[in-house]
Amino acid sequence: MCEIAFTLRPKMVHVTDDGVFDAPLEKVWKYLNDDTGHAHSAIKFTKILEQSDKGMTVELEVKNPDGSSHTETWKMTMNPPKGHSTEVLTGPMKGSRNTHTYTPMGNKTKVTVEGDFYAQGMDDASTKRAVLAMYEMVFNEDNTNLKNYK
Repeated sequence: MCEIAFTLRPKMVHVTDDGVFDAPLEKVWKYLNDDTGHAHSAIKFTKILEQSDKGMTVELEVKNPDGSSHTETWKMTMNPPKGHSTEVLTGPMKGSRNTHTYTPMGNKTKVTVEGDFYAQGMDDASTKRAVLAMYEMVFNEDNTNLKNYK
């Protein structure tokens, strides 16, 4: 008798979104790499687990829509100044992957986010809504912060 071992992968939801920052690419990239200036209300970096010239693996506290929070581990790979990729290694979105691509537009910068997402316990439509809501919040925070960033 032949036994086959396999791992079921969760169904992923493909999401694409974009926006335009009111800042040139150089300023956006500097801001994104500023440990003290780049912060978000729903994502708090708590620990750097591994770091290299290509990126880092970090532990984060992520706030849920109901106000509670959970811990995730992300592997972030940097591709300056074109963008960065993130893979969620632990937590309820484990297996999710996305890429941010930055396109210069003079004094503005277009960001395109594309990825495949899984959210434990959520259906496809709810996962997509949650991901888009998080990206909208993060984009708005970044765009506001960039206006005052030196």
